[in-house]
Amino acid sequence: MSAGVPKKIKQWMRPSAAALEPYDPAFSPVDINLSANENSFGLPPELQSAVADALKATPTNRYPSPLAPALRKELSLVYNIAPKQLICGNGGDELLFNLFVAFGGQGHVVLHCPPDFSVYDLYAGLLECPVQEVPRDPTTFKIDEDSLVEASRAATITIVTSPNNPTGNLVSHGLVSRLCKETSGLVVVDEAYVEFARSGASCVDLLGRYDNLVILRTLSKAYALAGVRLGYILADPGVVSALAAVRQPYSVSVLDQSAVLAVLQRRSNLSDTLEKIKQERKRLYAGLCGMASLGVTVWPSDANFLLVRVPSAHKLRCRLRDECSILVRDFSSAAGLKDCLRITVGMPQENDSLLRSLTHLLEESCNE
Repeated sequence: MSAGVPKKIKQWMRPSAAALEPYDPAFSPVDINLSANENSFGLPPELQSAVADALKATPTNRYPSPLAPALRKELSLVYNIAPKQLICGNGGDELLFNLFVAFGGQGHVVLHCPPDFSVYDLYAGLLECPVQEVPRDPTTFKIDEDSLVEASRAATITIVTSPNNPTGNLVSHGLVSRLCKETSGLVVVDEAYVEFARSGASCVDLLGRYDNLVILRTLSKAYALAGVRLGYILADPGVVSALAAVRQPYSVSVLDQSAVLAVLQRRSNLSDTLEKIKQERKRLYAGLCGMASLGVTVWPSDANFLLVRVPSAHKLRCRLRDECSILVRDFSSAAGLKDCLRITVGMPQENDSLLRSLTHLLEESCNE
């Protein structure tokens, strides 16, 4: 959507909404899309068949079960927790919004660590939450843990993203524990990409210790279900009840529930795909490190993407799109991310094309 909101319409809107513009992911029709952190491999054939069979068997003339009890039961088995500690939503975005509706608002401080997921600021602004930031180190993107813990004492919602989008680094269990102990508010750990991380990265094992810990997960990334829109939160039953009170009643359709259940019940079939993505991440990282003489800096990542700094990033992104039909995400205008691009780990042939194209364009620029 390219058109902004007309001035005449804005005068009817609530001020916090009138300040916003329609979200634009800057998609373009290309041969290779490495811009949205999707699972480029897609579902394995056996899971595609299982989803197709489940959808065929799903009647659509009845409303869905509002709280998706079958999904919650299956997820409770995955994490060895009670279903009452889980709530599902229309992607992680809806659940984040519901968190801010339930626990945000005027006087309820939202604390986070930019650069991170831009939706935190978007929803905080829309729901009129005061925002406090503890910026990451500009070189390593590590969090100043002591400063964050100190700031969290005055926050209602403290958000840490692990692995962080767009930088790819993790937060430690020790930091999350400190935050849960020191703040009187909620500590939200956004684990949208944690399936791509090293073993033991998730903070799920801390749920039993802290009733103010909230863990956000999604099936959009590792589970190759971005088009289905299904996220879930793991939290104390009281927090889950608060989220259930503000949620839209039928936001997870019968088709979403059927498709996701079919995949969750066969989740072991995704292990090979996840391992391939990790191997391709390692190979892509090495290839980008090999371009240091061309002005490329790349950061290690525990997610399915890499953050790179390149000369004239915006121009390079446009040339990749227009001349090579490759789309990556441009973060060069974001605070702390000058000349940075985020590149999703693709399939082997896609990564090969990207590396060749980047090398060619950067060498060409050096010779100008």
